[in-house]
Amino acid sequence: MATLGTKFKLNTGAEIPAVGFGTWQDKEAQEGAVTEALKAGYTHIDTARIYGTEPAVGAAIKKSGIPRSKIFITTKLWNNSHHPDDVEPALDASLKDLGTDYVDLYLIHWPVAFARGDSMFPKDSNGKTINGDTDYVDTWKAMEKTFKKGKAKAIGISNFSRKETERLLNETEVVPAAHQIEVHPYLQQNEACAWFRSKGIHVQQYSPFGNQNEIYSKGQNMGKLIDDPTLVEIGKKYNKNGAQVALAWGIAQGHSVLPKSKTPSRIKDNLEGDFKLDEEDLEKIKGVDKKMRFNDSSASFGWNFYVGEDGKVE
Repeated sequence: MATLGTKFKLNTGAEIPAVGFGTWQDKEAQEGAVTEALKAGYTHIDTARIYGTEPAVGAAIKKSGIPRSKIFITTKLWNNSHHPDDVEPALDASLKDLGTDYVDLYLIHWPVAFARGDSMFPKDSNGKTINGDTDYVDTWKAMEKTFKKGKAKAIGISNFSRKETERLLNETEVVPAAHQIEVHPYLQQNEACAWFRSKGIHVQQYSPFGNQNEIYSKGQNMGKLIDDPTLVEIGKKYNKNGAQVALAWGIAQGHSVLPKSKTPSRIKDNLEGDFKLDEEDLEKIKGVDKKMRFNDSSASFGWNFYVGEDGKVE
């Protein structure tokens, strides 16, 4: 198969495959989709507590017969479990659903804490999110314990700004191994990504196809990123499509990319987005950056995300 099988090194020394398989949304279809992904050759699966897809991921891995040590699994701590006493039990629940005794990477999904309890989205009588009072620095210190115990082979963050990350670096011990954020050719975040890399934090790109996802209302009245004329034109040179070019661009930045699909042909195509783009083509892609952010949950989560970052609409 035409894929380079690129891997990057985390600050723990572990290797992370450049193309991961995302499992957000389509919960019922995920066991079949992950089965297809493993069959196609993916060795990096990305899930999260809030996705509700951990059991499907665990079942697909078990059925595949592929040894656990050959698969890189990421999951994420949800906002209702930020209290230091809740972090390890939340990870234990994820491990149970995944059918494993460790994850390769455990992320704080968002810097905001929700009220403690079983409700994933605690709301008041007006339908407003009830936030918790746990500081993400304290959550991180509890994450560090899971890392030291070996339940998480690496720990990281997601959806943090540079300012929030800097505070974490100044007040805690373990440097995050990875940071999962929205990055794609329309939101390249070159300055931020260079800053994270300079701190030894590996960048992971979620929504690497930008507004391909129908959930992003902001991207509905414009052309799809994967149909962008520049990406499509570059693709012709390599016999690749616009989506594959978007992935190759991310990998060229030193990032891992997390495409998702439930269509077998697309699952395979996305893995083949691991190919080398010429320097001149990377230069051309710089020109399509619109600093356009499609995912910002500030209003519904009760927290002002991405302050000072590209694409933030104040």
